[in-house]
Amino acid sequence: MLHTGKLSAEDAKQLFDPEALLKDVMKTVLAGDKSVSDAVQENEKRIQQLVDGEIKSIDDDEGPLLNVSLYNHLASTLSQPPLSESDSALLESHHKSSLESLSGLITKAQEEMGDMEVLAAKLTVARYSTKCLDKKQAMDAYEQVIASPKLSTGKKLDAYLEMGRVASFYGDVPAFTDILDKATKVIAKGGDWDRRNRLKAYKATSQILIRDLESASKLLVEGIATFSCTELCDYAEFVVYAVVLGVMYLPRVELKKSIIDGSEILTVAKDIPVVMNLANTLYDCDYKGFLSSLVALQPHLVANRYLQPHSGYILRELHILAFRQFLDSYQSVTLESMSTSFGVSTEFLDMQLSRFIASGRLTAKIDNVGRIVETMKTDWKNTRYREMIVKGDLLLNRIQKLGRVVDL
Repeated sequence: MLHTGKLSAEDAKQLFDPEALLKDVMKTVLAGDKSVSDAVQENEKRIQQLVDGEIKSIDDDEGPLLNVSLYNHLASTLSQPPLSESDSALLESHHKSSLESLSGLITKAQEEMGDMEVLAAKLTVARYSTKCLDKKQAMDAYEQVIASPKLSTGKKLDAYLEMGRVASFYGDVPAFTDILDKATKVIAKGGDWDRRNRLKAYKATSQILIRDLESASKLLVEGIATFSCTELCDYAEFVVYAVVLGVMYLPRVELKKSIIDGSEILTVAKDIPVVMNLANTLYDCDYKGFLSSLVALQPHLVANRYLQPHSGYILRELHILAFRQFLDSYQSVTLESMSTSFGVSTEFLDMQLSRFIASGRLTAKIDNVGRIVETMKTDWKNTRYREMIVKGDLLLNRIQKLGRVVDL
């Protein structure tokens, strides 16, 4: 995530400053404030301490990642030079020796200890691969964890979720979806409620990535009271997703109950004023304030790794939602009156309404002579009847084609 739960707009500005972003990347992805050789020496000490039993884990180490693959990928994306050959060779040699040392822990655990120690050693290798190596090596390491004999349902689900985070981090949406499908099958055989709730949160982020936002909104709202996936995002950020998508898809009564007056949401409302103002202005029919909230929301959408690909779509749908809610209250209304309510010019409003009406998103028409917007109530019975006729014709055509194939 580029921002915290407080949604600093400075994070969005950084997206358009490659030099500043690359500076942060160098600190977190490569060697931090140290030279590559110094960072390697420090990491070697920690690996040796783990092998000698002086420390129990390096999973929570927040030091530099020393990840050559990720660094070069981000550098190429930002049109920056890749890591030097000497530093790359040094890091590759270091990671090779580190993996050999960590693999030795697996062998030692298999020979001298029990299944839990073997699992812990395999997870250490998988997490080190995730931190320092490329996606394929990380995924392969987690496959080794999942393939462990006598692995409990809970531990297997935990491994799938960690593996899913790797796929999500690298933007491999098909792999992320496939992993969650496997996790769903595992938890169907048994699993505690905490892991079930965590899986729901992961599924919600997966559905956001594939733009199934309506399904995601349901899971997000359901998960507000039981959220525990702090490894995925913090609570305030999870609430941001729930509020933004809830505004888009929840009925008005449910929006008031679950979002605006939701006790869990109110505990973090002061940290997310932009999205809370979005929900409140729409519910209060303050359309001028709602459009202002959309302007304030835009940089936060752009700064978010899950919502950024859909930022234009979300803003467009929120505009349509506000226009539709306003027009539902009138049989006809003048452009001047509507533009005053939304705080925009009549020219801008005319352009926006024309676009949405032409695409079939608003059931209305504009009388340019009288400068009036007339709403047209949808006859849902006739609309569904026509849809059924069209689908029926398509089905009959396919049956006839299939019949000709069978006759041959």
